[in-house]
Amino acid sequence: MKLIHLLLALSLLVTLWACGSKASPDEKQATASIEETVVPVKLSPVSTVVRAEPVVASGLVSSAQEARLSFKIGGIVNRMFVDEGQSVRKGQLLATLDLTEINAQVSQAQFASEKAERDLGRVKSLYADTAATLEQLQNATTGTSLAKQNLTIAKFNQNYAQIRSTVDGTVTRKIANAGEFIAPGGPVYTISSNRPNDWVVRVGVSDKDWARLRIGNRASIKLDAYPDKTFSGTVSELAQAADPVNKLYEVEVRINPGGVKFAPGLFAKVTLVPAQSRSYTLVPIEAIVEGNGKEGFVYLLAEDKKHVRKIPIQIGFLDGDKVLLTNTLEGVEDVVTGGSAYLTEESTVVVK
Repeated sequence: MKLIHLLLALSLLVTLWACGSKASPDEKQATASIEETVVPVKLSPVSTVVRAEPVVASGLVSSAQEARLSFKIGGIVNRMFVDEGQSVRKGQLLATLDLTEINAQVSQAQFASEKAERDLGRVKSLYADTAATLEQLQNATTGTSLAKQNLTIAKFNQNYAQIRSTVDGTVTRKIANAGEFIAPGGPVYTISSNRPNDWVVRVGVSDKDWARLRIGNRASIKLDAYPDKTFSGTVSELAQAADPVNKLYEVEVRINPGGVKFAPGLFAKVTLVPAQSRSYTLVPIEAIVEGNGKEGFVYLLAEDKKHVRKIPIQIGFLDGDKVLLTNTLEGVEDVVTGGSAYLTEESTVVVK
């Protein structure tokens, strides 16, 4: 009986020893978890380039020689000779006012001038016979001069009771019609030049971008009307004051149409290339994590080569598969690219 109990005790000890020698499931999972936190990563070199950061803005195509034509004086529109979309030549008659009232004013001024001349002649004769005073002679002379000036004004208004085109171009807007009353200076026609070298895009830029631009800087233009073409251009004008409404500075870019048909109002996206350049840090796009607009982060290998640290960066612009950073990464030779999406600052890494 004692032998049986002894054998049972030995069997129990062997079983307990065997169970103790095997790892529990929790211990296996903990060991596996430790192994899984080691993230393989790939490093890519950091370089520096000197570039001119482009300025991107949008605007509408228009003619540099655009004219808003009106009558110098008010009156009833008599005739309109052209309609919207018609081509016109410089000096071509476009519209006239009813001249009934205007011609009457010229006649009145003419009669007043003739009467003043006669009065002056009589006063001169009387003054020669000492029958008129010097003051009367001076008043008659002044009256004659005033009458002549009034006649000049009436004839000038008579000449400008019509509208003639100031450029070779196209009528883009016809604002009035025959029979309407037009106030002095009221717009009647808008004419745009259709010469190939007169097309421009006017865009608004910030003060920071305006300061980097110069007359003659190159530009590339994309039009929604021609999505497969890129047009070249140059900066032709820079505003010297900001727009009081949007606080932006207007930049005029002259476009080379290259034989393509243009029309006022085409939407354009303009990329301006300033002559002023600056230094940028160049990193692969895969290195950027948590990107938000112009901000983001990159991971660097820590000094112990087993961990990483995350630093903030400022994104300038994209160049293919590279990102140009506006803040320099001084002393940094490599950034983490492969595996960066799975990292935290607590991760243990191994360089592939």
